[in-house]
Amino acid sequence: MFKKILVPIDPAEPAFAEDALAKAGQLAKDYKSKVHLLAVCPEVQSFVASQLPKGFQEKEIVETKSMLQGVADKLGIGSDLVSAEVRVGVVDSEVIDAAKDSGSDLIVMTSHKPGLSTYFIGSHAAHIVRHAPCSVMVLRGEA
Repeated sequence: MFKKILVPIDPAEPAFAEDALAKAGQLAKDYKSKVHLLAVCPEVQSFVASQLPKGFQEKEIVETKSMLQGVADKLGIGSDLVSAEVRVGVVDSEVIDAAKDSGSDLIVMTSHKPGLSTYFIGSHAAHIVRHAPCSVMVLRGEA
C-alpha cells in the first residue's frame, strides 16, 4: 500500500514523535515500506548567529543527525529500510519538499491538540496537510 513513509521529528522534542514512529514502524512491517526520518533545524538568522557560539548551527546539525540515528536504530525494521535526513529551514516547507524529494507516498506525523492560537495563525500540521504531495496521517498528541 505505502512504499515510502516520511516521519518528521522535531529535534527539540523527539519524544513527541513516538506515536508517529510506532505507526510508521507498524506500517513498514505490514507493507514492507521504507521509512524516511526527517528533522528540520530552524535557520539561524545572521543577527542572531553573531550572538551564538561559533559553529552553533553545524553542531546542532551533527547532534540532530545523531538523534535521528538513535531513533532509526529503535524502529526495529532493519537499517536497509530506514533513511534519515536533517534539513535547515522552515518546518512546513522542508517537510513538503522532503516528501517530494524522497518520493514519499505517506507522511505520518504527530500534532498538538489545537488551541485558540492555532485557529488564528495555523499550525505546521495544518499547512502540511493542505500542501503535501501525498497522503498525510496526523496523530493527535497528548498536549
